[in-house]
Amino acid sequence: MKTPITELFKIEHPIVSGGMVWCSGWRLASAVSAAGGLGLLGAGSMHPETLAEHIAKTRAALADTGRPFGVNVPLFYPEIERVIQLLIDERVPIVFTSGGNPALYTGRLKEAGITVAHVVASARFARKAEAAGVDAIVAEGFEAGGHNGREEITTMALIPQVRAATGLPLLAAGGIATGAGMLAAMTLGADGVQLGTRFALAAESSAHEAFKQLCVTLGEGDTMLALKKLSPVRLVKNEFYQRVAEAEARGASVEELRELLGAKRSKRGIFEGDLTEGELEIGQIASLIREVEPVAEIMQRLTTEFDAAVERVSRWKTESEKA
Repeated sequence: MKTPITELFKIEHPIVSGGMVWCSGWRLASAVSAAGGLGLLGAGSMHPETLAEHIAKTRAALADTGRPFGVNVPLFYPEIERVIQLLIDERVPIVFTSGGNPALYTGRLKEAGITVAHVVASARFARKAEAAGVDAIVAEGFEAGGHNGREEITTMALIPQVRAATGLPLLAAGGIATGAGMLAAMTLGADGVQLGTRFALAAESSAHEAFKQLCVTLGEGDTMLALKKLSPVRLVKNEFYQRVAEAEARGASVEELRELLGAKRSKRGIFEGDLTEGELEIGQIASLIREVEPVAEIMQRLTTEFDAAVERVSRWKTESEKA
């Protein structure tokens, strides 16, 4: 399939894995890229030295394929200057930025020959990202796991608005885990999709097995957006979430919420498997996922489902014309 996304990133399928903290290590990134998508490393949970190791391992795993990979960098990362220079020094081909002002680093990255995409949660920020010179936009609805935009715009409402605001190659993210979901997003104006939750629960994800097994049992409504006074994040309703919800309900201050969150809470939950006191970030679409599978099988299913969905919709049109 050829779309502006496959052409820009030089990939076979317009499918990108999210650069998720504690999930997106070299095994996941290289597996997605090897299967014809674009795999991203999640720099947000890595020190620069660790990120350099994962870049080297991803590059080695893909050496015989010639396929590209990328790195996702939250712009609020505490060692952002070191990471940006590392990406330039390592000649990483593609960088996705999120959670900050893309104007700060886009020019510097592009001068180094790096293709840059930026994640937004509104059409207003899509226009700002385009003005900053990015090559592509990721429009993420608030169904997504992890940190979300304060606007709380759903993916189905967001994509056509962002499409109207920019002509740049556009990825849809948030609440997509099937080929039919891909088709829906692309019908609304996206040129491809970025999947977080589906790949966070893949066999190659570096998330703890206990976290994965919990997530494939989740039902509708088992995740909620929380910590809105700090940075909105979608969480599984575990004991830690209940304490956050109680604090927010009585009007806890930013300082109290920050103390409750503490340090390394997401590592404790996602990477170390503490299902009680960990911060368990996952998207709403987890309720549709019922098993942990290898990336190759996930990619094959996505493309097969996409083709089936296209055929189904085309058949309606054909039958209508005959009538």
